[in-house]
Amino acid sequence: MRKLILSLPSLALFVLAGSSFTTTAQDSPRFPHIGEIISLDPAFAALVDEKATIEVLSSGFAWSEGPVWVAEKEHPFGGYLLFSDIPNNRVVRWEEGAEAVTWLHPSGYTGVADYGAEPGSNGLLLDEKGQLVSCEHGDRRLSLLTAGGGKRTLVDAYQGKRLNSPNDACFGADGKTIYFTDPPYGLPKRWDDPQRELDFCGVYRLAPDGTVTLLTKEMTRPNGLAFSPDFKTLYVAQSDPEAALWKAFPVKEDGTLAEGRVFYDATAAVEEGLPGLPDGLKVDEKGKLWATGPGGVYVITPDGKLLGRLSTGERTSNCAWGNDGTVLYLTADRYLCRIQTKTKGAGW
Repeated sequence: MRKLILSLPSLALFVLAGSSFTTTAQDSPRFPHIGEIISLDPAFAALVDEKATIEVLSSGFAWSEGPVWVAEKEHPFGGYLLFSDIPNNRVVRWEEGAEAVTWLHPSGYTGVADYGAEPGSNGLLLDEKGQLVSCEHGDRRLSLLTAGGGKRTLVDAYQGKRLNSPNDACFGADGKTIYFTDPPYGLPKRWDDPQRELDFCGVYRLAPDGTVTLLTKEMTRPNGLAFSPDFKTLYVAQSDPEAALWKAFPVKEDGTLAEGRVFYDATAAVEEGLPGLPDGLKVDEKGKLWATGPGGVYVITPDGKLLGRLSTGERTSNCAWGNDGTVLYLTADRYLCRIQTKTKGAGW
């Protein structure tokens, strides 16, 4: 995994560590664990132990999202986790044995006027140099937080029109090209916001030279995305309650996408009243999807078979592999959680 190389004392323009926001420490006796593990196929036992629990590490967030593990060999626990608290416009840092603290504020909106319910950063990832890339709702861009502490815009427009509100992102096979989604959730009035300039929600490709390519606009509300281990398939979640699904797109030689297909449809689960929608997702070393959706985290084989679900009982927004690659961290509404698995994340 990539290591964050930011020089924290140089980030003088941001609030780093300590804040007026309150959170609950990871050892809170009120929330030792939540939810349940639901096995739907015998093969699920090879991925998650039947006695595994979804541990609550911290709570008290307005809406947690975008977790990313920061590996540090010298860290006593191998690293720490960063994640977004979108309504509070901040990135939070959690590490073993300590309370979660504000690490970066503001994280996605630098204006002074009110900017709706979700102004902060959403998806977070580290580039090949260990620098933080953020999907920023309020400032409607992808940004790079450099080692020197400054922020640089990577992309904020397509064909001269402002992006809606970049939501999530992942790197392509070269480790430099960024694929990202652009639904309207960060706009104050979402799709009906008068500031919206694009009449679609796109999935894009940002090349290292800054070229922006629209890959598809067929998805009504594209959200989380991730590649198969061989980078031949791009999975994209659609957070539409009327079509709550994941699509699989073959990746062409030039990095663009061929026609997609419905990979898994969870609309019936939404209709049953399970909390949440398809949102963030990650892939393990064998190509199985670990995708947040209605009712928790869906574990799906590459051929679209649902093996089981990590049922949090909460609207579960995203997930990320951490530690040695076998621990899955979950952001679920006001909670930060984790579960030990028997597999590893792709790329570990």
